[in-house]
Amino acid sequence: MTLRVLSIASEAVPLIKTGGLADVAGALPAALAPHGVEMTTLLPGYPKVLRALAAPAPSPPAPPLPAPPKAAGKAKAKAAPTPPEPVALHHWDSLLGEPARLLEGTIDGHRLLVLDCPALFVRDGGPYGDAAGRDWDDNWRRFAAFGRAGADLAGGVVPGLAFDLVHAHDWQAAMAPAYIRFAPAGPRIPSVMTIHNMAFQGRYGPEIFPSLGLPTQAWAIDGVEYHGGVGFLKAGMESADAITTVSPTYAREIRQPAFGMGLEGLVIARQARVSGIVNGIDTALWNPETDPALVQSFSARSLARRRANKRALEAEFGLDQDEGPLFVCITRLTWQKGIDVLLEVIDHLVGLGGRLALLGAGDAALERALHEAAARHPGRVGLHIGYDEALSHRMQGGGDAILVPSRFEPCGLTQLYGLAYGCVPVVAHTGGLADTVVDANLAAIHAGAATGIVFHGVDYPSFSDAITRTINLYAQHDVWAQIQRAGMKTDFSWRRSGQAYAALYRHIAGTE
Repeated sequence: MTLRVLSIASEAVPLIKTGGLADVAGALPAALAPHGVEMTTLLPGYPKVLRALAAPAPSPPAPPLPAPPKAAGKAKAKAAPTPPEPVALHHWDSLLGEPARLLEGTIDGHRLLVLDCPALFVRDGGPYGDAAGRDWDDNWRRFAAFGRAGADLAGGVVPGLAFDLVHAHDWQAAMAPAYIRFAPAGPRIPSVMTIHNMAFQGRYGPEIFPSLGLPTQAWAIDGVEYHGGVGFLKAGMESADAITTVSPTYAREIRQPAFGMGLEGLVIARQARVSGIVNGIDTALWNPETDPALVQSFSARSLARRRANKRALEAEFGLDQDEGPLFVCITRLTWQKGIDVLLEVIDHLVGLGGRLALLGAGDAALERALHEAAARHPGRVGLHIGYDEALSHRMQGGGDAILVPSRFEPCGLTQLYGLAYGCVPVVAHTGGLADTVVDANLAAIHAGAATGIVFHGVDYPSFSDAITRTINLYAQHDVWAQIQRAGMKTDFSWRRSGQAYAALYRHIAGTE
């Protein structure tokens, strides 16, 4: 039997992206389809999403027609057809105080629903904040309304549109399970709450509770109340029938205060319902044999062809061209990502003959310190402050090793892209990094199982030792090529992850 699932997410590729959540939400419908799951995605009506919804689908190019006979006068050019208006399935006169409507479209061939509420979502800036990076003051209202719309859909507000289960992603969608749980009447469908990063919880003061439209019993320790205020992620975790994280190790780590961020007690209390499923990657988009962003395509059988990509990347970042290893780093510049410790080891990396190309943006102080490091090591350290999707592909295709020194990493995708592209991951032993990279110790190398370098403890001694080990392994050309090939042969597509999600859905929906 086909299982109908409503996926509620604040971003999804290819329409809107700020991080890995978008990759997961965009990939799940196709990953689940082979397993008898029909997934519909609900997104907020940001300007980019509304523009994509209104645009006509691209048509394949038509074959050339024979030239028409010459006419006496010029023929009047036909106007391009106006794209059809998106279909409105439902209207709310007041969704947390604002008029809204539900639009229908498609995303990569799968059903897409969009909450069109201009007062909440049509504004300049990003999905969560203004152009300067400051969070919108009304984020609580924006994403409470989003969650309420999802719960209304789950409750059958649109005739003929029914779902068997709701899958909510991160705090922005976490109020949906709470609204479902506290609905005054009607059947209650089960829900899954996925935590992509416990650090972002959606915590607000108690003054917002009367505006949420929840019954008084929701204001309780096992409801939405959290340390005297309202906790969106906490509410979703309390209300959902299952809680998932994006790796098994992170599912265990969040039982500890260092990773649970204040919610470790709730994780322990509900641990029978907590599991971890590693993210996959889109192997159609991330494939070095077909990637149009690369100067030269390659495979595990033709690693020598990577050299052209390395030379092009060195030129792009203004780096010296030599035979030493080229490290890359593609990251947000934050404490979580260990960039402060990366700054400490740069002199060591350069001193051993390495070079570094970094792509990222974030904390202004870290950006300044990286610029200082680049000025201190001209030709050895290159920076691109910002984000560029095509450049990230070129870095994976041309770098020798990718540095991921995260203090915590629920799953991580850059190390998976590195594995697929023969860009050997150098990672901290945490979360999804620990689950996806096999350390190049002697036993793993002899077994042909090593895929990267894993270090314990995000500090100077551990990270600098990992850099030294990486450079020593790089000098052993046959061993290095073996590590690259082992990583490239690893299956991190969505095949197994999609199967795991489908099994979880069927279990909590009672359709196993």
